[in-house]
Amino acid sequence: MFTLAIRRDDWSLHRKGAIDQARHMEKVKEAIKRNLADIVSEQSIITSDGKRIVRVPIRVLEEYRFRFDPEAGRQVGQGSGGTKVGDVIGRTGGSSGPGAGPQAGDEPGIDYYEAELTIDELGELIFEDLELPNLEEKRLRELESETVRFTDIRKHGPLANLDKRRTLRENLRRNAWRGQPRIGDFANEDLRFKTWERDIKRESNAVVIAMMDVSGSMGTFEKYVSRAFYYWMVRFLRTKYDHVDIRFIAHHAEAKEVSEEEFFTRGESGGTRASTAYELALQLIREHYPPDSWNIYPFHFSDGDNWPSDNDRCRELAEELLRCVNLFGYGEIRQGRYTYHSTLMHTLQRIGSPKLVTVTISDKADVYQALRRFFGPEVGQEVARA
Repeated sequence: MFTLAIRRDDWSLHRKGAIDQARHMEKVKEAIKRNLADIVSEQSIITSDGKRIVRVPIRVLEEYRFRFDPEAGRQVGQGSGGTKVGDVIGRTGGSSGPGAGPQAGDEPGIDYYEAELTIDELGELIFEDLELPNLEEKRLRELESETVRFTDIRKHGPLANLDKRRTLRENLRRNAWRGQPRIGDFANEDLRFKTWERDIKRESNAVVIAMMDVSGSMGTFEKYVSRAFYYWMVRFLRTKYDHVDIRFIAHHAEAKEVSEEEFFTRGESGGTRASTAYELALQLIREHYPPDSWNIYPFHFSDGDNWPSDNDRCRELAEELLRCVNLFGYGEIRQGRYTYHSTLMHTLQRIGSPKLVTVTISDKADVYQALRRFFGPEVGQEVARA
């Protein structure tokens, strides 16, 4: 015999702790989102094994209270009235704030504490609204995404799936038949349980071809930024999609397909012929990914120092790629040379296709903006409008 008890309580008091905790987590998320650009490019995260705990400094909130203006001395003031919630009635201190500036000071600083979250939790915030842009329905579908859908109500099931509203209704109905219009005296026959089904949604196939310049001109900064971008791109694809093919191509004057581990760890040198990477990408597409069955996304990161006579060949191959892909992303890393674009970048930009999206990265913090430029919701809309 299963027994349920009905009590009249002020549930807002019981939930105060949960409400405070939810409000705290919202504040933590807001603080993390404001610092995502810096967090994404953090080297200790990129080089970790994915199980690392990230610590984010959060400013401690103070309870509201009235106090004398520390700069004006002991005075009181009176406003003109008509204020409403959210109005700023005054500010104190300079723009630098207490504890800031190059000089030693004697004023108290601002209290901070460090919020901890896992790489997966951080990924949820980064990938919140990212998606493969311009994803089209193809003839062959293999990508699967699983959701749980409640489909039926039964009289038996695990207590965790108890449908409280329907159980109360059944109890009220049974008591009404007995001439007692009230809730109480629960019996097993009152219980109702939700059941669910696994809903497998099939999406069109997708392959992402990651190309990276590993020539001698790629310095430590350029290689780090390339790997940082691809690190988050791979996590994004594997978090959002159950099955997506990722092929890795490293190139200098020659291109070759490498394993994921080699792609992220292997160093190279030599000259640069970007066309070799585009030729290999086209070869992979011809042999394994027919465009009528696959959504195709090639991405290429380089410092742009390509062999000059190779640029025209790059343009021909890029135009061929654009005829069969959903989006072609090119990222150029130019530390300290932000206003200067390479001849390779100029050559690609002259193509003028809406499917060709380019970004220039001059700082580690630009990695986050590059992710949003290639996978943000605006990209698909731009391609669809073109």
